[in-house]
Amino acid sequence: MDVFLLMQLLIAAVAGALLYTLIGIAPGTDETAVLAPVTLVLVLTGLSPIIILTFFISAIVAKKLTDSIPVAVAGIPGGVMAAPMVEHALVLKKHNRADLAIRKMASGSVIGTLISVPLSLLLAQQLLPFADAVRTYANPLFFFGAIFLALMSRERIVSLLAILPLAIVIQGLRELYWSVGVVPENETVFTSFFLGITIGPVLLTLFELFNTKKRQAVPKHDAKEVKLRDQHHIKGLHPFKILSKEELTWSTLSSVFGSFLFILSPVGITILLGEVISSRVKDPIRKASLAISSMDALTNAAYISGTLIPLIALGVPLSPVAIGPGGALFNAPPVFNETYNMHHALSMSEFVVATVIGAAVAILITYFIIVKYAESICYVVFKYIPHEALLALFIGLVVLLSFMDGGLLNVFGVGLIAIVAGYFHRLGMNYGVQFMVLYAAPWLIGLF
Repeated sequence: MDVFLLMQLLIAAVAGALLYTLIGIAPGTDETAVLAPVTLVLVLTGLSPIIILTFFISAIVAKKLTDSIPVAVAGIPGGVMAAPMVEHALVLKKHNRADLAIRKMASGSVIGTLISVPLSLLLAQQLLPFADAVRTYANPLFFFGAIFLALMSRERIVSLLAILPLAIVIQGLRELYWSVGVVPENETVFTSFFLGITIGPVLLTLFELFNTKKRQAVPKHDAKEVKLRDQHHIKGLHPFKILSKEELTWSTLSSVFGSFLFILSPVGITILLGEVISSRVKDPIRKASLAISSMDALTNAAYISGTLIPLIALGVPLSPVAIGPGGALFNAPPVFNETYNMHHALSMSEFVVATVIGAAVAILITYFIIVKYAESICYVVFKYIPHEALLALFIGLVVLLSFMDGGLLNVFGVGLIAIVAGYFHRLGMNYGVQFMVLYAAPWLIGLF
């Protein structure tokens, strides 16, 4: 590897860490909605795959490190994955220990990263012999994956019943585009449909505001006042010293579980294992500290393994993380498709280099430097970076890519998919099921 490429990898890692440190602190920034569009744009620009992967790994680690900070200081989750930790973080905040919550969660994230990176690379190496068999049956595997994730979700019946209708909408739009000549018959619209599902819940909420009764029924609130404590007294950020032996042990075990259970929903296993681990502890501060450190370790491990194992071993996005935030690494026409994606573009050594550099840079920047000033960063983000501005940026990006995919008709087609997907999401059909349906739609509709 030459020095110039190494410098490019370092720049990509630094950019990913800095960008997603700010985005991670912004309240309510869903991981899929903020990671998938940016990754997709990088792929479509033609950047080297190893640079894109370095950026993506750095972004994941930084996002997972920082999205728990607003939980600790304000009781507001920075992302979907931080939501299970709100209750425990509020306990520490109530006892005037928000600074402890920040350090415990950040340390748990670091442990999760340090455990999952080598373990994921090892597991991926062991699964490589099965790659050809998996790719041969990829389409039915996506369908059964959708059924599996639907059964694992809280709203099982809704998720199962919505699989076929969503597939009909997706494939029906593709047939429409081919019939009117908007898209050549040898091309399949995928990228913009993927992004439509990603912004579905947000677009549905915005669309409802055009309804007079809905708009008038929306509760009005004054500006929310968030009080932040001065954090100058925090000293020492060594994760192995911040965590107790009990917390370090359970964070390590949680990371191992998260890495092996990469095919399951990260939110589901975080809630389940976090509560199981902390349920036997009675002291509220000790219980909350144990829960948030082990949960953060598990979420980091689940995200990293859920990306790396399918990417390296299979070349098929058979995990909720791979098919959601990491979807563009597998399928982003015309650069990547089901027969050629990052799995084929990079060697094992390149995967290792990109992962190690991305994770290491993100930890060094986000953990050892930025987390120390978490309260100050929260102040800047909460006061000067509106949540709505970030959402508008990503929606604008989706509209642009939709127009590039299939013109004005596709902009409205993607809007239709977003509203349908957003409605199903509101009823309980999670992103994982919807993305599996997106991949399985041609095969599933072809059965009829």
